[in-house]
Amino acid sequence: MKTFSFTGAKKIVFGRGSFASLPEHIAEAKVLRPLIVIDRNLAETGFGEKMNRILAEAGIGAVIYDKTSPEPPLELADEGTKLALKKKCDGVVGIGGGSAMDLAKAIAVLASNKGKAEDYLGLNRVPGPGLPKIMVPTTAGTGSEVTFTSVFIRKKLKKKEGMNSPYLYPELALLDPELTLSLPSHPTATTGIDALCHAIESYTSVNASPMSEMISLEAIRLISDNLRTAVHDGTNIEAREAMLLGSLYAGLGLANAGVTAVHSLSYPLGGKYGVSHGLANTIMLPRVMGFNLPGALEKFVDIAEVMGEIVEDMPLREAAYLAVEAVESLIEDCGIMTTLEGLEIPESDFPELAKVAMTVARPLANNPCKMTLEEMVELYQEAYS
Repeated sequence: MKTFSFTGAKKIVFGRGSFASLPEHIAEAKVLRPLIVIDRNLAETGFGEKMNRILAEAGIGAVIYDKTSPEPPLELADEGTKLALKKKCDGVVGIGGGSAMDLAKAIAVLASNKGKAEDYLGLNRVPGPGLPKIMVPTTAGTGSEVTFTSVFIRKKLKKKEGMNSPYLYPELALLDPELTLSLPSHPTATTGIDALCHAIESYTSVNASPMSEMISLEAIRLISDNLRTAVHDGTNIEAREAMLLGSLYAGLGLANAGVTAVHSLSYPLGGKYGVSHGLANTIMLPRVMGFNLPGALEKFVDIAEVMGEIVEDMPLREAAYLAVEAVESLIEDCGIMTTLEGLEIPESDFPELAKVAMTVARPLANNPCKMTLEEMVELYQEAYS
């Protein structure tokens, strides 16, 4: 057995209705004036009114930063930091999907460290701790509430880059399944497959440990058992609860074992064309799984089995390939478009995309099969139609 460590958010609170306890957790963190980072559309719904009421009743004078956008540009982190410093905020609460939480985590460390967001892109470049961070996911997708990563679009370079540091781990992840009930079916589907992608990649990563494998495999089971119901009957609280738990587990697996080549290939799609992270991962996941089969046959058999496939008495490779088919069936049942042609991405761009994907090095290093530039181009071609 290999030597391993396991890290994540310092504290996790999970349960229906748990969002009402947010003021208690803010007080526990000794935060008097939090910056609330939230998507504007979410802030303008009934949820925004509920949030304001809960905070006001507790006497918390929060500052709202509601400029979060899908696939946020790096500039928003600097802008939000200026607001936090101007208003003398002493903590940050991120509420929403991965974009809001990534932005909130970045603002928290920038507010306590000098410099701009671009100074801290990469691994372990944040010099010191940030403001206390509380993350509240409203989608069952990215797992950002328990990871040490914040990902942004660099508009001028037309690429995505991440800020990765242990200082980005939140002090608290507060997960309330009721907050996911109003999420429409399509984002439920794409964020759900995103979580499945994290679970499958972390399970098959060469850096997986016995502890991360246990959590990642359970995430695969929870998501594959419940995503269809969450997509087609969004009011089903049991399915929503299981999906949020699966997303949490997948995030923990990701944080500890890392992701693989799916993310390397999906990042350029978001950076150059603005394809949402969940959709880009959905398109590339089955193709990369097929490529990776020879490097992790037994693990793919495990995945097939927890996704409900019958693997007994089958040749090893055939049983392993059932995992790919199970993922393809789940994507199809959730009604997600899965071709680059459908996104009007030209085939002539594939060599350029592959070159950018090759620079997303950490996921490639985790991949169970080494991947060349030419093989990346072929995977984009497979995903074309």
